[in-house]
Amino acid sequence: MDLAVDYWVAADLLKWQVEMGADEAILDAPLDRYALEPPAPTAEKPARVDAPAAKDKKGTPPPIPDVLKVDPAAVAARRAASAKSLEELAATMEAFEHCDLRHGARNFIFAEGMPSARVMILGDAPKRDDDVKGQLFVGPVGVLFDRMFEAIGLRRDSELSAEALYVTTLLPWRTPSDRTPSADEVEMMLPFVKKHISLVAPDVLVLFGGVTCQTFLGQGGMARKRGHWAEIEGRPALPMFHPMQVMGDPDKKRDTWADLLSLKAKLRELQ
Repeated sequence: MDLAVDYWVAADLLKWQVEMGADEAILDAPLDRYALEPPAPTAEKPARVDAPAAKDKKGTPPPIPDVLKVDPAAVAARRAASAKSLEELAATMEAFEHCDLRHGARNFIFAEGMPSARVMILGDAPKRDDDVKGQLFVGPVGVLFDRMFEAIGLRRDSELSAEALYVTTLLPWRTPSDRTPSADEVEMMLPFVKKHISLVAPDVLVLFGGVTCQTFLGQGGMARKRGHWAEIEGRPALPMFHPMQVMGDPDKKRDTWADLLSLKAKLRELQ
């Protein structure tokens, strides 16, 4: 090989490289820049522990643990059992946090009348006028209520047990727009009502309203239930038309008068 030719060829190539911008020789062997470099060694990472998924594949939230679930009726039963007097029962009911009706009603209405009365009247729930005044059976319905029982010698303002009435309701708070109480609302307050009956210990119970009668006597229309004596919590009970029903249908006055006479006869019988 002609070394002179090789020299001038090599010089021209170097001059060309300098003109193209190469000004430094780094390696004496070609570099394959497409070859993959081995990964650098890293410290071993601890195994990842994933948190429980908030939802399953269908997007359904996980079930609430049983420890968070509360049975309002069971709570009511425990608290009612601990009440030793009407005052304690009233305070326990008013503080019962599981009934949302307490947030919408204006007044908590426990009862009215003489606790030693022989007759205890149990209705469904306070109405709008009752809630405004904080008393049961007010307004035109209250006027009819008083006249009905005064006809057989009973008054809710009497100071004599033999002539007095004790009046209460399944729910101590008014329902929104005076709607019918729901089954859940009645169920959670029922232990308090039963304890109420036990503490008052009346000779006779009078049931007003479809919900009250259905709760204690089962399904069936008031037209068939009224006037037929039953036993509730070990005491005789008489279902009657609510005064509001009598106001709306004068034909019910005859049946109501018959029921009042039946109540008067039962009180004489139990003397």
